[in-house]
Amino acid sequence: MTNQISIKEVTTKKEFNAFFEFPYTLFQNDEYWVPPMLKDEKKTFDPKINPAFEFCKSKMFLAYKENKIVGRVAAIINQKVNEKWSQKRVRFGWLDFIDDKEVAQKLLQAVEDFGRAEGVSEIVGPQGFCNMDRAGMVVYGFDVETPGSCYYNPKYYPEILETLGFQKEVDTIQYELPATQDIPEKVFKINAWIKEKYKLKVVEGISKKELAKRYGVKFFKALNNSYTELFGFVPLTDNQIQYYVKQYFPFLDLKMLCFVVDENDDIVGFGVSLPSLSKALKKSNGKLFPFGWFYLLKALKNYDKIDLLLTGVTTEWQNKGVHSIYHAVMNNNYIDLGVKVAISNPQLESNEAHRIWLKYNSKLLIRRRIYLKTM
Repeated sequence: MTNQISIKEVTTKKEFNAFFEFPYTLFQNDEYWVPPMLKDEKKTFDPKINPAFEFCKSKMFLAYKENKIVGRVAAIINQKVNEKWSQKRVRFGWLDFIDDKEVAQKLLQAVEDFGRAEGVSEIVGPQGFCNMDRAGMVVYGFDVETPGSCYYNPKYYPEILETLGFQKEVDTIQYELPATQDIPEKVFKINAWIKEKYKLKVVEGISKKELAKRYGVKFFKALNNSYTELFGFVPLTDNQIQYYVKQYFPFLDLKMLCFVVDENDDIVGFGVSLPSLSKALKKSNGKLFPFGWFYLLKALKNYDKIDLLLTGVTTEWQNKGVHSIYHAVMNNNYIDLGVKVAISNPQLESNEAHRIWLKYNSKLLIRRRIYLKTM
């Protein structure tokens, strides 16, 4: 028996599977952890499937103590991000570890060693391959059931990272707000005036298949445009767009989103939400089979809580009131659907867009932090 901690790069199928299964052991008694979709997690790290590998390099590491896995981490270098923002950074993501500073230190040291060999000088995270992946470490809101699209971590994670010299770079914040708040009639009148003035309309009355066909690519191009100056953002490539259209659009429902389009049928503003899948993911243990599909299907049909995933307005249409249109449409739909609570998506604390939630009877729910350290 030895208490020595060893780090091993993931190179075999057995280790690959163990990397994703480790959190199930670590958090098996944690009521706030929500398992991600295991199949999707594995696809993210498959170079044959994830187009991000066209410009990203990555390695995965496991930490062992007494022949047991006690931690994991992924190291990622996104070359497009480094080029756009004139940075030399390696990202850490999928970081999980037991309450042991040495385990965390050795895992992050492995990420630094990988980055240093590639010529970078800073380590940042938690972040994924691109902005569509989960990011940020919880520093406030530890007693909250995690939204299915976000990272979870216990309180000792940031405490240990900060003792290792990691410092805040940016925070994102999430609000909880009522979805039953009535919309003043004057808002609908103003929105009608905006639509008439700028020849805008809301997409309505089409099938899921038609939604994906007509607006799948347009949506992600609008996202690229509207997020272009946000922290660390790099536009999705055409291959990434096709990948995410196939991954996300089968789950979207017109009742849970709003696309505002111009006279050329191009998306100028958008709001996208989904029923909260947190409880379904816990019941299914993050797996579709044998019965996970049933819990997920049920959650998509019967719900009173939703996750707001993405909102935005393309740059040339900002400050024209477009955001008011999709917020009002979605809010009205939530009332009709009987939704009671909405959880906002993580938004940069410096992004003025999140101030719209202050107009509701909202409360700060979760604060997440992206950490940075010079190597």
